[in-house]
Amino acid sequence: MDKSVQVTMMGLGYIGLPTAALIASRKIQVTGVDINAQVIETVNKGEIHIIEPDLEGLVKYTVEKGYLKASTKATPADVYLIAVPTPFKDNHVPDLSYIKAVIENITPLLKEGDLVIIESTSPVGTTEKMFEFIKAKRPELASKIYFAYCPERVLPGKIIYELERNDRVIGGINEESTLKACKFYQLFVKGTLHRTNARTAEMCKLVENSSRDVNIAFANELSMICEQAQINVWELIELANRHPRVNILQPGPGVGGHCIAVDPWFIVNAYPKEAQIIAQARNINNYKTEWVIEKIKNTALQFELDNKHKPVIACMGLAFKPNIDDLRESPAKYIAEMLQNTEPDILLVEPNIETLAKGKTLTSTSTAMQKADIIVFLVAHQKFNFLKEQLSESKALVLDFCGFLHN
Repeated sequence: MDKSVQVTMMGLGYIGLPTAALIASRKIQVTGVDINAQVIETVNKGEIHIIEPDLEGLVKYTVEKGYLKASTKATPADVYLIAVPTPFKDNHVPDLSYIKAVIENITPLLKEGDLVIIESTSPVGTTEKMFEFIKAKRPELASKIYFAYCPERVLPGKIIYELERNDRVIGGINEESTLKACKFYQLFVKGTLHRTNARTAEMCKLVENSSRDVNIAFANELSMICEQAQINVWELIELANRHPRVNILQPGPGVGGHCIAVDPWFIVNAYPKEAQIIAQARNINNYKTEWVIEKIKNTALQFELDNKHKPVIACMGLAFKPNIDDLRESPAKYIAEMLQNTEPDILLVEPNIETLAKGKTLTSTSTAMQKADIIVFLVAHQKFNFLKEQLSESKALVLDFCGFLHN
């Protein structure tokens, strides 16, 4: 496959836009498609709507050079990449409506020799189901197009670097599709491309994030045990990790993001009897968030009893992990919202974003430090590091649920 290939990227979110820009940087024509007109306008100006290191310069360059453009309508191409959300509905049932909508959108555009690749996290069997849909609508293309699954596996804050250098798992509906997809990814990926089938590739993505979730659950459970035992969990983990075969992760206020907090449910939903540890890990991590809320409420109640007035509480960090602006499935954001239901004066501090949803107001870090009676660290942003010296002189109560004071 050469660089004259035309690419249509369906979805210009946290994965779609960086991927589209990286491909376009190889002098490949890419059209990015999104239903959000504001996103399209932003990208076509060479600007970005998300925070990600190195992305702004890459988008600006590729747009100015004419390799990347954005549209609200899918355009004919040789390769169609799908990077749209796959959330879950009630009872943790996977919601594939976004993927299906994309497939319905591009099916009339397909021609012989085209390659379709799903990158969105998907339940096992999704790639095959979507291919069957295309075959039903366009039976003449049944053996004349290629269809594969290749999950992203990148870390927010390092997306551009990891898109290019991380290994990729690529699984087609048949061997020809796998090989075709591998040739495409070779155009812009320096990491090793591992060939398999679609079902294995789908499960690989789910297993990777479920493994992380299980290990985080152990750390979160340990943090709650240590609270009861009056042991500093951060010191304990540091000491335990001195063992050459122990690597305990860091506890936090829960688990968030579009992957780890969601993907394990895809396995649990499909295999409820077998996925016992995976389900329990999800429950533990969700419970940790509720546990944090109760700890803050109890501290606020004790403050009120001691001081005869309700406290001002500063929630430091709303993103789902440090140093990013992504609020998806964020336990910190959920904690702050739940506290607002019962506590009269909650200050929301998130230095990586400029505005919140209508009706929600952000407070600057400096203002929060001046006003707060209780300072709650929910996300260990580097932008908070300068506060460590100030905290030693502050009279405010400090609750640290993310290890900020121990980094």
